[in-house]
Amino acid sequence: MNSGESQRIGNGHGGKVIGGVRKKSGHAHRKSLNDSLEGEVKAFLIDEGQLHTYDDLTKVNPVTPTTVLKCLQARYRAKVFYTHAGCTLVALNPFQPVPDLYSLDVMKEYHCAPQPQESKPHIFIVAEEAYRNVQGQVEPVNQSLVVSGESGAGKTWTSRCLMKYYATVAACSSLLKSQDTVERIEKRVLDSNPIMEAFGNACTLRNSNSSRFGKYIQLQLNRSQLLVGASVQTYLLEKTRVAGQPANERNFHIFYQMMTGGSDEQRREWKMSHDQRFDWLPNAEKTLEEDCFDETVEAMLHLGINAEKQGHIFRILAGLLQLGNVTFCSAMDESQPCDLEEKSKDFMQHCASLLCVPVEELQTCLRVRTLRAGKQSALFKPCSLADCSVRRDCLAKVIYAQLFEWLVTFINDSICADNSTWCNFIGLLDVYGFECFQFNNLEQLCINYANEKLQQHFVAHYLKAQQEEYVSEGLEWSFVKYQDNQGCLDLIEGIPTGVFSLLNEECLLNRASDAKQFRVRLEKELSDNGSMSWDKFSKQPHFTVAHYAGKVSYQIEGMMEKNKDPVPPELIYLLKKSENPLLHQLFADRDPVGQGTRGLKQVVTVVSKFKNSLESLMKILHSTTPHYTRCIKPNTDCRPLTFKKEEVIMQLEACGIVETIHISAAGFPIRIPYTSFTQRYGLISNLTLFSQGAGEKGLEVDNKGALGLAVADILRVVLSHSLDPSRHIDNEARSSLVHCGRTKVFLTNSMLELLEEHRNRVCSQRAFSIQCCWHRYKQRRRHAMRRAVTLIQAVVRSWLVRRAVRRWHRAAIVLQRSWRKWRALMDALAEAELDDAEDLQEEAMPPELDPILRARGSVQLSSIQEPVMVRGWPMGLALASAPTITVSMTATGFQKMMSVMACLNGHCFRSGEYKVETNQFKQGVASIRAQPRGSTKLHYQRSPLLYADLHPDHKRDGVTGLNQILLEST
Repeated sequence: MNSGESQRIGNGHGGKVIGGVRKKSGHAHRKSLNDSLEGEVKAFLIDEGQLHTYDDLTKVNPVTPTTVLKCLQARYRAKVFYTHAGCTLVALNPFQPVPDLYSLDVMKEYHCAPQPQESKPHIFIVAEEAYRNVQGQVEPVNQSLVVSGESGAGKTWTSRCLMKYYATVAACSSLLKSQDTVERIEKRVLDSNPIMEAFGNACTLRNSNSSRFGKYIQLQLNRSQLLVGASVQTYLLEKTRVAGQPANERNFHIFYQMMTGGSDEQRREWKMSHDQRFDWLPNAEKTLEEDCFDETVEAMLHLGINAEKQGHIFRILAGLLQLGNVTFCSAMDESQPCDLEEKSKDFMQHCASLLCVPVEELQTCLRVRTLRAGKQSALFKPCSLADCSVRRDCLAKVIYAQLFEWLVTFINDSICADNSTWCNFIGLLDVYGFECFQFNNLEQLCINYANEKLQQHFVAHYLKAQQEEYVSEGLEWSFVKYQDNQGCLDLIEGIPTGVFSLLNEECLLNRASDAKQFRVRLEKELSDNGSMSWDKFSKQPHFTVAHYAGKVSYQIEGMMEKNKDPVPPELIYLLKKSENPLLHQLFADRDPVGQGTRGLKQVVTVVSKFKNSLESLMKILHSTTPHYTRCIKPNTDCRPLTFKKEEVIMQLEACGIVETIHISAAGFPIRIPYTSFTQRYGLISNLTLFSQGAGEKGLEVDNKGALGLAVADILRVVLSHSLDPSRHIDNEARSSLVHCGRTKVFLTNSMLELLEEHRNRVCSQRAFSIQCCWHRYKQRRRHAMRRAVTLIQAVVRSWLVRRAVRRWHRAAIVLQRSWRKWRALMDALAEAELDDAEDLQEEAMPPELDPILRARGSVQLSSIQEPVMVRGWPMGLALASAPTITVSMTATGFQKMMSVMACLNGHCFRSGEYKVETNQFKQGVASIRAQPRGSTKLHYQRSPLLYADLHPDHKRDGVTGLNQILLEST
């Protein structure tokens, strides 16, 4: 690396001086720099009207807690609630609805933006960046969105917006055939939120909708990046809230929803009168936006929880409320169980009825302890007054915890996709925020421990690992100091001398818990840890832990009992006998044996289960690409648009925002291995052939081999096409955008945008070339197919014509042959008859004809005794002249018949004047040589008849004119 690159590492974009600059000077020089820094801060804060325009805090110069705080305050006053802080997004809670900030149009705007980072800061930018990483298949492909902050900072709302965004994006990207499926999945995924918040959120002093459990939601995407399912993992439900609520706080939302939203019929079924009060429902008169019973019921229906199952659920919850009103009083005889107070008997009866268990057995389980010693028979020991209340609370907590776990399982079964249908996921982490109350116990210790783990993940992944990677890759880097909370984590989870380890050991001992003794042991084992301290003047046993977000004092009293979380076996046996199908199902597979076992047998404690689940969560986060969103609470009173500097600056310092800005401004947020870089951007260098050396234009290659040469070639192409060639760019300016390490390419966001822009342009050109080749191929194929079709059609048509011609030819030959035969035969017959006519002798006169026939001029030969030879005469001579002439003739033989028919077909008679009939089959044989009478109306083409007398005198006898000549000639 040259000197220009080493200088750049300490400078922000555009040459801005920031806290990461490398300085080697003495004390005097530092003092002058501090004075100069104060002057720069004052100069920067002079123009307060422009502070709200800084969308990215890395552009602030100089970067100090004061300048960052002033910019956030100015943007908050301008009602701008999102600001970029390097790799993180800072979200300020407005504590009031903001119109059109999360509308569908805004979602589509960010989703369709070519460069979302250039748009105004928004939570949708983080969501879209993660979604595009999945689309680009950049390793690691799976994404995690970590939303952190104090209780009441807006984490739950932010997670809800992220889920809605991804559901909308998946629905917009879906195909028409899968639109209904995506909408159904989207609806079910979103409907899981109201149910989880109703059963897992509560109103606290710091937040009206505080998550009392942690959840990690995996949105499952298929290969087309469409939403096909989701799964929910939960962590450490605060079940103690069911039986005990801190002052001025409320129980879980679902109980208040039942009180305000239940119908009269439902309230009668739940045995809840309108004027009834429950001890476990404090501040019931306070109404919240979250008390929406109808929304919860509708979400249950969409997820498949039908009305019958809902009835079982609400009866169990109503039974828990009745159980909370049960109180005990000491018995007169100490050897007898505690008595129920008179007013509690009805509540006990109602509770047993709603839980569907025998009331006598319920009372016995709450007041009598069963002791077993080996194979001896069980012994029954009455419980003390305090023990009765503990067993009552234990029963409520175990029922609610099992019910919540069943709901989570049912939701996962409803919305989770099959493993074969999804390949990537985007995880949304929403955990309880950092808490510090007047009295803190095991719940707050676990919650703050989870926040410490998330902060340590952020520090290890970004603040620490990134800077160490710069040094290992050969970048000259001056480390930016940051607050490392590894010491606090070692204090809590250290083995064997951590708080959790010592607490578990204390719980394994078969003895009564002693808070003072446990404090003495903590002081002995952890006195050398700087993250723990004690108040020697406090009368209550406690210890104080210095968390990253501040010091918290934890009360030791009751911590061991909560960690053991014992459940009396007789309570489990009782619940297994319940006639409520759901309640029986919850405890059917639970084995009560081993509860309260003696000796040092391994017992799964609360902190052990929570620690194991949290470690599995951290493994998932380490295997994904994280995206951080820091929610900031502007004031502790949740007042709209109220910005308190002291509260905000503490949160900024606790989560390391200022250090994050320093490293983001000075470093390279994007780091890509050479192999992945060449796989994604290798096609860029194929556009231009370069003959310059490998180290030209300020891009050093060193001895990185072929991959280094390829990377340098790609970067050279991008820079030469992206920067103004007429403007001289020195090595330092080019190194401010990109640096080639030993195994990775380090990029700024602007350089990554240049690479992606150039890659998209190259892909568009390649796609255009492919389209041109494809269109040319298609045109050629279409032309060839058209020619082939035309040729096939021509061949088929020619074959059809040839076949028809052959058939016509054969038919013509047959007709010609028949015609020739017939003509020859007709000629022969005519010649023979004409020759034989002279030899005919009329030996006798013909018999008398019928007068009618004689009058009509017809000839009937049927009365002739002997057969008469039929001779062919010209038709003009065979037809007599009469108004209506019927010629009856019979031919002997086919030739005679054809002769007559040919003659008849060759003449044109006047319509209706003549009727020609043949009596071949009726009248016998008739001759056509009868003497015609009268005139003959006959036209024969090319016949001498054309010149005959067509209208002879009807009164005249005989034949005159041409007819006579013809008769005489014959």
